Amino acid sequence: MNATLYVADEVSSSYRPKIRTLFRLQWEPAQNAYVLLYPEGMVKLNQSAAEVLKRCDGTRDLDTLIVDLEQAFNAAAIAAEVHAFVADARTRGWLE
Repeated sequence: MNATLYVADEVSSSYRPKIRTLFRLQWEPAQNAYVLLYPEGMVKLNQSAAEVLKRCDGTRDLDTLIVDLEQAFNAAAIAAEVHAFVADARTRGWLE
């Protein structure tokens, strides 16, 4: 079984993702991108990842976060991709 799919299945729609305090999301002009900073380094994010992580503040559940993204970007049927990304971000330790 693919580990990513297994982890993605564990992410509940009621989960309220929040960036762990070890990490800081910020715009980095030198990278011309959002980055996730942590004591040992930095992760340069693509636009989609940044938009998801900007909304991971612990105040909204995953379903609400997905609706917000769909409205903000006039997108549809992105739930599976967002669930997979959030599951991966949890696996990497970015989210609590």
